[in-house]
Amino acid sequence: MLANLNDVLYPAKKNHYAVGLFNAVDIELARGIIAAAESTQSPVIMGTAEVLFPYGPLDEVSYYLLPMARKASVPVVVHLDHGLDKETCLKALDLGFTSIMYDCSTDPYEVNVEKVREMAEIAHQRGATIEGELGHVGDNGDGTDPTLFYTQPEMAKDFVDKTGIDALAIAVGNAHGAYKLPPKLDFERIRTIAHTVDVPLVLHGGSGLTDYDFKRAIQEGISKVNIFTDINVAAVEGEFRRFNSMEKGIIDLIPAAVEAVKQEASKKMTLFGSCGHASDGKRAALAHQHAEKEADIEKITRLVIEAMQNDQK
Repeated sequence: MLANLNDVLYPAKKNHYAVGLFNAVDIELARGIIAAAESTQSPVIMGTAEVLFPYGPLDEVSYYLLPMARKASVPVVVHLDHGLDKETCLKALDLGFTSIMYDCSTDPYEVNVEKVREMAEIAHQRGATIEGELGHVGDNGDGTDPTLFYTQPEMAKDFVDKTGIDALAIAVGNAHGAYKLPPKLDFERIRTIAHTVDVPLVLHGGSGLTDYDFKRAIQEGISKVNIFTDINVAAVEGEFRRFNSMEKGIIDLIPAAVEAVKQEASKKMTLFGSCGHASDGKRAALAHQHAEKEADIEKITRLVIEAMQNDQK
């Protein structure tokens, strides 16, 4: 069933587990992710990122992500990760994505606030949720000292209050892509920010962290973890194990990729503690869907009354 970030992250925040975001640039990745979520009865966030559009254009990805999410027996958030442009975020909302991340983290602070605040209003009007980023999660191996871009707790509260975002991505020693050097997460900073803001916290650059890193980060207040590299590599490794000769076709490789993704995503869901928590998100999703229907009925009733009053004038 379709859900948004609030449906799955607030129960996670309350019960001290995390929900994984897994990017799915093709249908095999999506099949493996949903199979993992259903087999473990985990809520899940599935989507794509703007940097991945060359491998799966946004509109084409939406053709399978949304129907698969609706059909799933567990809550599935369809999320645009790292939307870099306003137009990209608006397109995702138009296509029916239930959540977006508008990444303005490289802009000056006040610009970041204003751009994300505006997008939050638009997303909320459409019943979608929005994630913002404060500080900056960079790429591995770019030579930049990550501590220069750490999220400041006092600024985080101001950012959340001014923008109205539903989730906050923070920079605490994490980075995108495969880690070339062992990461050193600032767990104290995670704890401080979690006690400073009310919204769930997001950890980007999850692939390559140790089991201890994940468990400790979640213990200190992380409610969403982004994963792509690990399932991307797992799919190829699964295909290579099947590709032991040239006497293979694509139909031999597809099942291997789907199963490898399922197994890797299941491991992460178990590690994040989300297994068996699908019912948490279902209750929240059903409640907000009911509220939206009531709001629609109220809106239609109001329009009918206004039309009748105009006719009587």
